Amino acid sequence: MRRLFSALAPIGALAVAMALAGAAPAWAVPAFADQTGAPCQACHVGGFGPQLTEFGRDFKLKGYTLRAKSFDIPFSAMAVASYVKTTAAQNPPPAPGFSGNNNVALDQFSLFFASGFGSHLGAFIQTTYDGIAKAWTWDNLDVRATTTAKVGKTDLVLGVSLNNSPTVQDAWNTLPAWGYPYTSSALAPSPSASPLLNGALAQTSLGLTGYVWANDEVYLEVGGYWSPGARLLTPLGADPTSPGSIRGVAPYGRVALQRDVGQGAIEVGAFGMQTDINPGLDQSTGFADRYADLGLDASYLLSMRDGDSVSVNARYLHEHEDLKATCVLAGAAPGCADTHLSDLRADASYYWRNRIGLTVQAFDTTGPPNPVVYAANRTSRPDSSGVMLQLDGTPFGDGASPLGRRFNMRLGLQYTAYATFDGAAHDFDGLGHNASDNDTLRLFAWFAY
Repeated sequence: MRRLFSALAPIGALAVAMALAGAAPAWAVPAFADQTGAPCQACHVGGFGPQLTEFGRDFKLKGYTLRAKSFDIPFSAMAVASYVKTTAAQNPPPAPGFSGNNNVALDQFSLFFASGFGSHLGAFIQTTYDGIAKAWTWDNLDVRATTTAKVGKTDLVLGVSLNNSPTVQDAWNTLPAWGYPYTSSALAPSPSASPLLNGALAQTSLGLTGYVWANDEVYLEVGGYWSPGARLLTPLGADPTSPGSIRGVAPYGRVALQRDVGQGAIEVGAFGMQTDINPGLDQSTGFADRYADLGLDASYLLSMRDGDSVSVNARYLHEHEDLKATCVLAGAAPGCADTHLSDLRADASYYWRNRIGLTVQAFDTTGPPNPVVYAANRTSRPDSSGVMLQLDGTPFGDGASPLGRRFNMRLGLQYTAYATFDGAAHDFDGLGHNASDNDTLRLFAWFAY
């Protein structure tokens, strides 16, 4: 373990340096394909990220260190563009410079530094240009130091991850950072209520976690997250006031059990985090908002000999909220503070020959009414539910692109249908808008090199 922590220091310095050079999920990285000598489909379901195969999970948990050649170029680039159409025009428009409907945009352009260094160090660092906000920001950061050990008959992988988004270090596609949908657009309407652990702390926090991966079956992880401060976050393009600063250190824990079942692998797990937040950086009340997140997850991945694959992912997350600071700042009665959210998501995918895929997801967020927290909703409730369908094609996941093995692309169609939105099926905002008005068709093109 001494070797593990001493190895982390230089790679941590490299991470900060790369981040200063430049928020949204990150995906397939051809630099890793170049490093390992394996095509994208070796690590990724359907031949494109971020959904990982068992091989891809092992590569990540061992610190991105697998290498097939002594030298490779550790840089990659990615771009996502899309066309977005909603059932009813959005009023006001979803972002400055865009219309109420039928928008075409470059959603994002990302640059990556991704590589392993020897047998113990690896880094995945991303900076992104947000084509909707028209601004650069640092994005996902995962810097690892790993080693192996053997205790009796138990083979261990021991690792430490320095990262900037809770769950971004996870190797299963059940938790928020890498969960479905794997690509989205800020021009599409989205519900206002979501648990804190569903991405609110991405790129506004830093965390250090340690993990053990035993016999390729049992995963245990513990660590903590803190706020690096506005002086660092603002130059990196992140908003330090959203959702606010973490008071002290927020503990995080994760456990997962994976077992091979025939040609597939099944995983069940649990995860949790407790976070005290100074909302909007305001500490004047003497109180903090406390979020206690506890979740369960499960996944199944079947890889068939003909190249077809089936994957199923599910996650249930319950968040208890004690919003004393928010309620005091709003001048509300103390009863406003005690509330909760429950978030349930499940998706299933089928990929034919690792090229053409169909995915369906159901999602449901519920909670009690709160007229202070959900003041913009007519019912004062957070409830939102619906289904999302995606059909996509990835012709070059096997590395046989005419532009070289580094080039990959995915073309897809998404459709999201809402049963409820921000508390109701009909007139959710008191202005006559229905949940189905937010039903969204999105056509996207996704390129990586």
